[in-house]
Amino acid sequence: MSNNNDLIQALAAIAEGSALAESRHTRQAATDHTQGCCEALFTTGTAHFPLAERAAIAAQVAEWHQVKTLAQHYKTLTAEAEPTPYLQAAHLFARHLTFEPVSVTPQHLQQLQQAGWQTDALITLAQVIAFVSFQSRLIAGFTVLTSLAETGEGQVKNVPAVTAGRWHLQARTAGNRRAPQAFTRKELGWEPWLTPKPFDAFTEQQQQVLVRFGHQHSDYFLLLGHDQPVLEQRTLIDKGIFYTSGGLSRAERELAATVVSKVNGCIYCASVHARKASQLSKQTEEIALLLQVQPGDELSAGQSERWQAQIEAVAALSLTPPRLTQEHLHALQRHSLTTLEITDLIQSAAFFAWANRLMLTLGEPFIPEQEAVEGVQKVKSA
Repeated sequence: MSNNNDLIQALAAIAEGSALAESRHTRQAATDHTQGCCEALFTTGTAHFPLAERAAIAAQVAEWHQVKTLAQHYKTLTAEAEPTPYLQAAHLFARHLTFEPVSVTPQHLQQLQQAGWQTDALITLAQVIAFVSFQSRLIAGFTVLTSLAETGEGQVKNVPAVTAGRWHLQARTAGNRRAPQAFTRKELGWEPWLTPKPFDAFTEQQQQVLVRFGHQHSDYFLLLGHDQPVLEQRTLIDKGIFYTSGGLSRAERELAATVVSKVNGCIYCASVHARKASQLSKQTEEIALLLQVQPGDELSAGQSERWQAQIEAVAALSLTPPRLTQEHLHALQRHSLTTLEITDLIQSAAFFAWANRLMLTLGEPFIPEQEAVEGVQKVKSA
């Protein structure tokens, strides 16, 4: 990819040859497919979701994140349009996804459908909002990292700690399965609120892509498959961020995913990535402590100084708008994190701003049947 075709580099003013630019070259797959996803979403539109409408929603989401360069970029792709019930429903959905994705319910999706949103367009709408949330955090994080290189370390300042967000406490899912009411490292199921696209409905080439990524049996990925070009780019970004050698340890990338999920209240994502972080780091007690943090309580309390610095930086970047500061990055540098490691941390956190916003707003987790039965048996024997 040429430097002229890298929107993140341009909008974050990343100088070619800088340590950050070299780190992004090292993570070339993530860099390339971030641009690829942008092009999949914003090069053309469809009859039910034209390019101008996508860009208008993207510009609004970027403004909510206070990333002015990104908002201006999308404004160049759109035009003034009369508000319609169709677009008003989309903007209301975008506000929920941007500021508090855990607040979305099946009724919000029903309202979109009643306003005329068909499933294919609705999935693309969710991807637009979640992707711009990802882009906004990349630009915000890289801008701070770039300014850090220019100014050097100044006086150490205290920054407010970020607290855990709220999560769902209902006992049953929309499908009447037993719902988790606390964060856990146990395996959970996930039920969609919309109908996934049947595997047989994909073309043979599309089926091959799903099989290559192991998505063919997942309701979540078959649902996202309503817009497969975006799903494919998103999967390649995920692999480019989390499954690469060198830089930040895989355990600490998984820690970042868990922290973002605690900020956003995503029990399902946290269950997967807390389990991986525990397995890789062998710090099971520390991960358990993080999962137990209650809404409004400090996320980094009781952790090692290195993990405190990472948790606080990730949590600050996960807020809307992001609140990552030079002080957060100075703290990471004091624990000897390199520019590549900080890049990995920023990209891991930004990606889960995207992932949480899809998981929380297109479906919900449930406790698998066997787990539910065993739980009842334990209660009866207690």
